[in-house]
Formats: sequence, C-alpha cells, structure tokens
Amino acid sequence: MTQDAAGRNFGARTALSIPLWLVWAAALVFVLGGLGGFGILDNNEGLYAEIPREMLASHDWRLWVIPHLNGLPYMEKPPLLYWLTALSFALFGQSEWAARLVPAASSLSCVAMLLRFGGVVRRPQAARLAALMFVSGVGVTAMSHVLMFDMLLTALLTAALMFGYRFLQEEKPAWLRWSYAFLALALLAKGFVALILYGLVVVIFLAASGGSLAGFLRRCASLFDPRALLVFVLIAAPWHIAASMTEPIFAWFYFINEHVLRFLGKREPHDYYSGGWWYYLPRMAIYLFPWSFLLFGMAVSRRAHARPDEGLLKRFLFVAWLVPLLFFSVSSAKANYYLVAVMPFAAFHLALALEERDFVAPRARLLPGALIAVLAVIAYAVLAARGEESDTQLFILGFSQRQFLLYFFGGLAALAMLAALCAWRVARIGVLAYLLLPAWTSIGLTVTLQAMEPQISTRQLAGWLQDELAGRTVYLFQKFEEQSSLPFYLKHPVPVVDGHSNDLFWGNRLRKNDIMISTAQFLAALKQHPAAILVKRRQLDEFRAAGLNANFKGEKRIGDTTVFFN
Repeated sequence: MTQDAAGRNFGARTALSIPLWLVWAAALVFVLGGLGGFGILDNNEGLYAEIPREMLASHDWRLWVIPHLNGLPYMEKPPLLYWLTALSFALFGQSEWAARLVPAASSLSCVAMLLRFGGVVRRPQAARLAALMFVSGVGVTAMSHVLMFDMLLTALLTAALMFGYRFLQEEKPAWLRWSYAFLALALLAKGFVALILYGLVVVIFLAASGGSLAGFLRRCASLFDPRALLVFVLIAAPWHIAASMTEPIFAWFYFINEHVLRFLGKREPHDYYSGGWWYYLPRMAIYLFPWSFLLFGMAVSRRAHARPDEGLLKRFLFVAWLVPLLFFSVSSAKANYYLVAVMPFAAFHLALALEERDFVAPRARLLPGALIAVLAVIAYAVLAARGEESDTQLFILGFSQRQFLLYFFGGLAALAMLAALCAWRVARIGVLAYLLLPAWTSIGLTVTLQAMEPQISTRQLAGWLQDELAGRTVYLFQKFEEQSSLPFYLKHPVPVVDGHSNDLFWGNRLRKNDIMISTAQFLAALKQHPAAILVKRRQLDEFRAAGLNANFKGEKRIGDTTVFFN
C-alpha cells in the first residue's frame, strides 16, 4: 500500500480525505477559544492556581519542593503541574488563560502525537480523524479549559505508551529511553497511577500478542534496559528524595495515604466520590460526544477493507484505553475527569474502525445525527412541559435558564439534522459534518460558565472586596473549597473560621498556624482590626444562629455569598 503527499492510502478505497489544516484549525479553536473567558473556578481549579502563585510569591525553595495551599503544606499531588503553571505565570502574568495554558498545551500536544503516531503506523487519515474526535469531544474540550492534573497526565502517558509501542515493534533502545523519560514526567504529573497504568498496558499487550512464554518473558526483560531505567530514575527520583528530606511525614502521606489507601477507599480524609463498576460507561459516551454516536452507524456498516498487518496496532489501541478504564472502574475512588486519560487511544481505535468502513456508508452516516436530534427533541419537550421556575436567578445571554436550554436543545436538534443530511449527501464532507455539534455545545458551555461565574468563582467578589473593603482582613466561614479561588484573586492566603476543609486538613495538623482559626480566635481578632467574612448561603443559618452576624454593621450579597463587614 502506498500513500500520496496528502496522506491518502492507495490500495484501499477511502471515501474521505481530511486536510491537515482542518485538524489544526479545529484544535486551536476548540482548545484556545474562551480559555480565559471565565474566572478561576472554585474547588479544584482554585486550589491548583493558588499553589503556583504561592510558589512564586514565597521566594523560598522549600515551597517548590513541598507545595503550599493557602499558606499550609499540601502534599496530595506531585509538583510538575504547579511548576509549569508557575512558569506560565512568570512569563505571562497571573491571568485565567495563563493558569489554563498547561492543560491547553497538553491537549494540543495530544493532537500532535496522534498525527505523528498515525504517520508512524501508516494510518494518517485515521489519525487525523482521531485527532479531530479527541480534541472536539465534550470531555476533552472541557478538560482543556480547566487547570487540573489530568490533561497533563494524559499527554505524558500517551507519549510514554506511544514510544513504548514503537520500542516493542522496532526494538530500538532509544524509543524505550524516550518512553521512560515521558513516564517519569507522568509520574511527576499525577503520581504512581501513571506507572501502574503504563505497566498494566504494556504487560497485557505483550501477553495478548501471542507467542511462546519464553518470548513473552524475553520481551518483558527487555523493558529493564539499564540506560532506560537510569533515565527514569534521574528524572523521577530527585523530587521524591528532596520532599522526603524536607518533610518527615511525606513518605507515609504520599505513598501510602495518597496512593494505596485512596485506591482502597480508606484514604484520610475521605474527600472523593465513589460509584459502581459501571460508573464510567455512560461517561465514555459523553466524553466522546458526538463521535460516540458513530458507533450506531458502524453497527449497520460492513468492513470495506482491512490491512493484514493491523492486528497488533488495533490490539495495542484496545488495551491502551480499556485497561485504564477497567483500573479506574475497579478503584474505590471515582471522578469524571479520570476518563480523559483514555481518550487519545479510544479516539484512534474508533477512527481505525471507521476508516475500515470507508468512514461509514452514506445512509449509516445519517443515523448518528438522527439519534442525537431525537434525544435533543425529547429534552426540548420535557423542558417545554415544565413551567418556568419562579426562583430562578440564572440568566444566560439575557434568557432565563429554561429559555436558554430550550434554545440550546432546539438548536442542537436542528444542527444534528443538518449535519446528518450533509454527512449523508456530501461524500467529501462525510462524518466531518458532525463538527457542528461540538462547536455548538462548546459555545453553550462557555456562555453558561460565564453566566454562572458569581456562583462558581470569586473573581467578581474579590474585585468588589478590593474596591470597596480595602484594608480589611478577609475571612472565610467554614468552607474553604467552595471559595478556593479567593486567595488567588486577593494574592494572599485567607484565614478560615471554624474550618471544615479536606484540602487543608493535613496542613493544619502539621503546622501551628493562623490560617485555620476557631470562632473564639476570630472574635478576638475582630477587636483588633476591621474585618469582612464571607459566608456561603448554606452556612448562613448557622452563622446567624451563632450570633456572629451581630458583630458586623453591613452586609452585601454577591452570587451565592454574603459578605459581612464592620
């Protein structure tokens, strides 16, 4: 089989040719569009933006070894994401888009790796479709716009596995060294889960590749190349050694509490979700929406051609996404964002199957859009049958929440049918017509987050505090995580009164501090200086029942928060 300059295969009939410029144009739009369009989100993103800010502000090397959150030690995760984000802040300033630059760049690097890997395995058109499906899928688009560890882990683990596959196929030691270099970085990105996933994928792939037991053991032994292992150790070991020497409790906390006990569901504190073994199955379809609906088109299409040498490649791709999915399913700790790690290989596997079917027969290409349109019409009908909620306070683009959702689902149904007709009737466009749908959902998600900003970010609240209550000491009442972006915007740690914080739990136990304070300490501080305290709506009754509101002369509600000040 040969290829022309555009990457088209001869010897196998392919009904679709995807230009490279389209892949990169779509990737840049989906990843960079709206990157700084909404404030740093409370909960996880607020935590991970504040830690690198404190690294830069401290001028203390120890905070680069043992990260600090809101002024307290925070050892739950390794530091690579914080280091890279701190570098982004140093180069571009402490803005929302600079905070999200690392996950955005990680997403784009996955696109580049899929394209490169497709060239290596001589499936460039499948790789281009895989890159499009990956970067425009709802889950990846969302994760590219939030500062979290998982997109960085995905990029580094994907690189490690792709180089590992090349080593197993070509037996060139250089590929194994590159693989272990990226694996070491993946370890520094999210911890030993990277090492476990890599080992499981490689060993199971080798076991599934056939051959004798002696051959299997020989190939496993080849993975312990001394030079490759040395590369891994030189990259991965220094931080772990430095952290263990800097903080005596680090070894137990990081290796046992954060890895072993988390997997077993016994980690302290228990601040993560759990779920059944099937937890991730519906989420897989959502993460790859709308492309997951192409499976219905594949079900009614016959394979038009298959290359005789593709068995190992498909087996590798299958193992590379299924094994992590099974691992996450077995684990007691569940989280939606874990799934992003399987998406590059799942997208490539799906793209290969679609290419084998000439990117699905014309009438079969109609089916995914028709199904999406039907589901959107059902959602529209359910919403239309419900009355407008009288207490709704969320307006999106000037519409009430219900009105906006009606327009959203109505538009989704119309675009799904338009995409289905184009995919059916215009062979040169084919399944690419379904790019309309993730574009629509991305716009809907972005404007929704912008409208919800007062409830999910403290950006506006922090601006009001700095303008109207300058000079006052700001406190949080009980819930740190629900307003975790506030220290980032105020540019300093914020004391928490009567705190119930899982993320500050260990830091508070390890250090005597003036961050986590009691009600009595807070009342004593009120006599010393002007203050303001932020209370979420769910804690208002408790705050007032304790009589704390009597110590303040004014109050102001912003979003879901009431500010009491004297």
